[in-house]
Formats: sequence, C-alpha cells, structure tokens
Amino acid sequence: MSEMLLKEMEEVSLGQSKEEEESSSGRSFLLIDENESLQVENEGHFLRKLGCSAAEGVKVLSIFGNTGDGKSHTLNHVLFDGEEVFATSPSPSSCTIGVWAAYEPRLGLIVLDTEGLLGAATQQNQRMRLLLKVLAVSDVAVYRTRAERLHNDMFHFFGSASAAYLKYFTPQLRALSNRCGLDVPLSNLGPAAVVFQETSRTQLLGHDTTVPADIVLQKRFHDLGLGTEAFSSVQYVGTQTITPPTDFSQLKETITKQVKSTASRAPRQPDIVFSALQALSDRFCGEISDDKISMYSFFPDEYFTCPSVCLSCSIRCKNGMNHQKDRMPHMADGLCQYAHQYNNKVLICKKCYEGGREVIVVPKTSASTDNPWFGLAKYAWSGYVLECPYCGIIYRSRQYWLGNQDPESTVVRTEVKHVWQGSESFQADHQNAAQRVLDGVNYVLQSVSEYSSGPTKAVTAWITDQVAPPYWRPNAEITECHGCKRVFGEAERKHHCRACGEGFCQACSTRSMPVPERGWGRNPVRVCDACYQQGGAAQTVQVAQTEPKALVARRVTEMAQSTLDMVSTAVDFPLCFVKGVARPDYWVPDHEITQCHQCTKAFSSSVPKHHCRACGQGVCGGCSAQCRPVPSRGWDHPVRVCDACATQLDSQ
Repeated sequence: MSEMLLKEMEEVSLGQSKEEEESSSGRSFLLIDENESLQVENEGHFLRKLGCSAAEGVKVLSIFGNTGDGKSHTLNHVLFDGEEVFATSPSPSSCTIGVWAAYEPRLGLIVLDTEGLLGAATQQNQRMRLLLKVLAVSDVAVYRTRAERLHNDMFHFFGSASAAYLKYFTPQLRALSNRCGLDVPLSNLGPAAVVFQETSRTQLLGHDTTVPADIVLQKRFHDLGLGTEAFSSVQYVGTQTITPPTDFSQLKETITKQVKSTASRAPRQPDIVFSALQALSDRFCGEISDDKISMYSFFPDEYFTCPSVCLSCSIRCKNGMNHQKDRMPHMADGLCQYAHQYNNKVLICKKCYEGGREVIVVPKTSASTDNPWFGLAKYAWSGYVLECPYCGIIYRSRQYWLGNQDPESTVVRTEVKHVWQGSESFQADHQNAAQRVLDGVNYVLQSVSEYSSGPTKAVTAWITDQVAPPYWRPNAEITECHGCKRVFGEAERKHHCRACGEGFCQACSTRSMPVPERGWGRNPVRVCDACYQQGGAAQTVQVAQTEPKALVARRVTEMAQSTLDMVSTAVDFPLCFVKGVARPDYWVPDHEITQCHQCTKAFSSSVPKHHCRACGQGVCGGCSAQCRPVPSRGWDHPVRVCDACATQLDSQ
C-alpha cells in the first residue's frame, strides 16, 4: 500500500515538473504578479525576455474580460496562429494570474494577457488597479466577452477606466513623455478600445438596423451616462459561432488596422513601455483598504489617491498616491473639526488674509530682529509677540499695563487645520524663553570651560603625579589604555590600577578588590581586569610595610574627589528637573531617549544627548553639529539642528 502511494506521489511530482518545464519553455513570461510587482529588473532584462531589440518601434495590445471567456485562447489564435504562447487550461481555476507578456514580431506588438474579471481571488482592489495600469500603457485594448448580450459590467469597466485614466494617469504619462523627449506625448489620446463579442444563439449588435454597430455601442454608453473620452476610438467586432471553431478573421483584421495606424499613436521603443509601467507601479502602489471603497465603480478614487486620513475628522487626502515623493503636502476638501489632543487650531494674520495671503503666525518669545538676550528682557517686560513676515510685529501680549485686547478679536483670525499621521503636531505657542535661558547659561559655561580646560588639565595631571605612589605610571606617559590599547581622548579620564600601577580606561578597570600588598588595606579598591583575574600583584611584605606612608597623600586626594563627585551628583538631580520644566512641548523627554535618533549610538557619560531644535529628537553631538534658524519653532537665530533637519531646511 505504501509503495503504491509513493509511486503515485512520484508520478504527480514528475507530472508537475513537466508542466513547469513546458510553461517555462513558452514564449510568454510573467511581467507583473498579482501583488502589482514588476518581475523584470530593468530595461535590458525586459528586452531579453521579449526577444526584441531596443531600436525597434513597438505598440502594446492588451486583452481584458471576465474569467473563463477565453482571452488567452483568443490571443493565441489571432496573433500566434494557434500556437499556445499564452497558457490555457480546462481547469476550473484561473490559469492566468497577474499580467503575462509576449512579443509578436510581424506586427511589432507587445501582447499583454491579463487576469480575468469576476474571478474568485483575494486582493481584488489591487488586481483592478493593476488592470488599469496595463490599460494605460496599451495602444489597443481588446475586451473579450462570450455573453449573449452585452452586460453593464463591460460598459462600467470602460467608463470607469476612462474617468480614472484622465484624472490620474494622464499627468504621469505626460511627465514621462517629457522625460523621454517624445515628440508626441503618450497621453494626448488613450488606447483604441475594441469590444469583441462572440455569441451562439443571439444576433450581433447592429444586425437588425442600418446604424453601424460602433454607433449603437456609443449610444449605449451615452444612455448609461458613461463617457469614453480617454479612448481614441471604440469599435465593435462580433462573431456568431454556431459550430466551432470561432472565426477570428474580422478581429484580426481590426487589430492589424489599428496597429498599423499612426493617426493617434506612433510606435515607440520598448524601453519607453517599460519606463511607463515602472513609473505607474512606483506611483500607484500599496495596499488598499476595503473600507469606504465604492462598490458601484470598477476604478474608484480610493485606488489611486493617498490612503492617509485626517486624525481629527477622518477625511481622506485628495492628492494622488505617494505624492510626498514630490514634496506635496497632504490636502483635503472641507473643513476640519477641532480636537484638543491635536490642538489643530492656528492663527492667521488678518491683514494678510484680507489681502489674499494666508500667513500663519505663532506666539513667540521675541521678534526675529531682536538680539537673543535683549529679546528675553523684552519678553519679561512686554510678554510674547505675534510676528508676521509681511506686517512685522502685530501683537504684544503685555504691551500696556491695562486694557490689552485678545489678538483673535483684533489682528488674527483662527482656523482649524487637518491633522495627518507623521506630520508635525500643532502647538499653542513657541514660547521657549526658559530653554533659551538655559541654552545661554550653558553656552557661557561651556565657553569658560573650553578656554580653561587646557591649563586645568595640566595642573590636575601634575598634582596627581605628585601625590601618586612611586609604582604608578605618570599621567604624561600614558597615551593609550594598557588593556585594550585604545588611545585616550583629550577629555577622557585615565584610571590607575592599584595593583600594577598602569593606566587604563573606564571599561578596562571596573573591578575592585583589596590590595593589601600595595598598602591599600583590606578595603576593595580599583584594579584592572587582568590583576583581578590573577588575584593581585605578587609583592614582598617589605613593600607592604614601606609604601603606606607614600599613599597618605593619594588617599586624601581620593577622599576629596569622592566628596566633590557626590556633591556634583546631588546637584544634577535638581538640574535635570529644571531642564524638564523648561523643555519645549515638542521635545522628546530626556528619560525616553536612550540612543541617537540619527546614528543609533547609545548615550553615555562620554556621548551626551542633545535636542534638535527642529524635530525635537535626541541626537549626539556628531549628528547635530550644524546650526540653522527654525522660525516655525520660534527659533529665529541659528540653533542646533540634526543633519537631517539641516538638509531639509536648506532645501526649503
């Protein structure tokens, strides 16, 4: 029983591999998968797959229709003389997933076979958007149907595709044609649409009237209120098949005529076709939520517009997908509602608004023309200011001792703005007086410290050497860590091992143990890792008896230094509290910052944390060495910003 089962599994496996080998040896290849991902790497790969040269002029034909209506079969018989270039199968499941491509050299035609409509598949929204991207790069679009009577689905497909093509794809294709230097823009006229209907019992469209079938078809579009302006022409081709095989001669004649016609579109190089597909794939991509998708349209706006919604009022952004790549902000129609958690109310200069400009003003500590210290003094006396870049200072909160009016009733008007995910949060004001005072004090202290650091270090090193035990290596001779051989920085502290007397960095001298043989008594003292593992230096009893007198001065120095360190630590706590109170609202709190936001380097005593005045993130000194004015945050004079914000400010 088990042998028979293994034999059957082997036969199934061999059969599957044979089918895969046969499919891979065909002339068609997968161009775009069901996730809208291009399966060719570049233009050269695209040309090799097609089997055509880069200099040949080509056109693109694509076919659409419901699943099971024989789209692949139609392409094989019309363009490839019945050869199975595109796979067909009697299986009840669809054999065409995604978009498959092949090249027809006689007509110079790139043929695209698409996935059928109304199929039982997931991600229907993405698959529908994929069909429209294929339609956008096509010169001829064939809709294949076996319905005895034309269904409304076909009319709505073309009508929705026409509207979406004109609204979203025309600007993208026009920009592409400008980049490629084409004489005739690709987007002047859309593809030629051909409706191919095959019936068995029903008469063809226009059979019982003298009016041409194309006119009857256009009238049906008009009666349904659907437009076809995006298509250069809409033609009807019908055939009645009472007994097989199907007669494709009229369809082949129509396709040949459309391909050879240059009235609307001329042949173009294959790399331009690939560039168009790539540009549309990069622009219109990403998941599409099923929420708020119109079920009465084949190609609703949600397929091509930005998926972001306002956090306050839940209105969707009206710009196209990935518009932020073009540095276009989010936009939405309609008014927003105020939310206290987002504080999305802004002040607009009333005089500029009446003059046709919308200028947002924010309360600031001082005017942009004031000296930083003089501006703080004026803030203490006259309060915050509202400054317009066109009108100057329009308001001071304490301009008069009595009778100061509210700015909203005099010089500004309020407006509620939309709030978008990832954008800068709105703020009630930019009154950063406390932080500016701290910055000024820190600047003065840092300047004094830098100027006096050289002499102070020299004197400290000399005093340390004078009180050091005889077996300690002098500080002047220590240039690198004795353990890890790392060169000491200019401000880095050197530590001596109490056992061997060599100089080490902080990381290599974290151990402590008693060193009585050196005269340090029974209390644990700092030693290096090597001495800790060895258990101390092997010294004679005579050394232990003679050296304690030489250690008295060093012990006194260490006690004084420990006392100063404790005082410094005690002062750090209220200082951190003051910094937390003075911190602007958009700054990330210090206790939440563990590493640099730019280089992800962990903060430590040797890598202090700084705040970028533009984004408020915590960064290290190396990633925030530049200074720029940040008027949008209330910093009119050059202040510390991170490298990313500096680049963004320079590009504005």
